[in-house]
Amino acid sequence: MSDHITQARPYARAAFELAREDSALDAWSAMLAEAARLTGDERIERLLVDPQRTPGDKGQVFIDLLEELLPERGANFLMVLARQQRLPALASLSDLFEAERAEFERRVSVEIVSARPLDEAQKDKLAQALKRRLNREITITTSVDETLLGGVVIRAGDTVIDGSARGRLARLSSILNH
Repeated sequence: MSDHITQARPYARAAFELAREDSALDAWSAMLAEAARLTGDERIERLLVDPQRTPGDKGQVFIDLLEELLPERGANFLMVLARQQRLPALASLSDLFEAERAEFERRVSVEIVSARPLDEAQKDKLAQALKRRLNREITITTSVDETLLGGVVIRAGDTVIDGSARGRLARLSSILNH
């Protein structure tokens, strides 16, 4: 998978630049997400490794399947991926495109794990505080993990804020054991 990420990175940047130039971020997101989904289909997986099929044939299959979702330069982009044998990296490419788009649009998805369910007022208060701290638009998903004992763990991209009772106890234990 990390090999796919490395292969996908320059293509994701190129796709993002094309989408931005054409003011078509939504269209490119939709096309890449569906293309990524297709690569998980076992029939497409077989197609991608079939030595009897040319890169052009493989690219054309994607173009045909994605016809309704193709932005203006989408077909050409898919053919470049096919010729460079990068179609299997479409899932990583889509993820990297979305990360680049989120950065461009100054938004971040935040996961909040709490010991007990949060009410709407608590969610709103956390969202406002995180928006100020991260200087980004915030999309929140929440889940409950009763093993936290109390408090919350917040994940926003590479940032993790552990305000859980379990986390505090673990830090205290580490300090006392050293």
